[in-house]
Amino acid sequence: MAFVRNLLGAKKILGAATSKRATLAAPKGFLAVYVGESQKKRYVVPISYLSQPSFQALLSKSEEEFGFDHPMGGLTIPCPEDIFITVTSRF
Repeated sequence: MAFVRNLLGAKKILGAATSKRATLAAPKGFLAVYVGESQKKRYVVPISYLSQPSFQALLSKSEEEFGFDHPMGGLTIPCPEDIFITVTSRF
């Protein structure tokens, strides 16, 4: 009986950890990007943006600056937030 209680307790703990990660994950069909020069803000954008030439230009800029080592742990786009909004509002 104690084994079952411990198992149920472990499931609750793992469930809590999983739910925290789920809040950080982008929904299916979207990806999270961090935008800004000094202060980074998280945006969740549709993956359809990846096929847009202007978004690809932002990604190239990110690759030049960071390579594959992004300081935020996610995709970081080093441009001013207002430019990012202007570029993505055209899609």
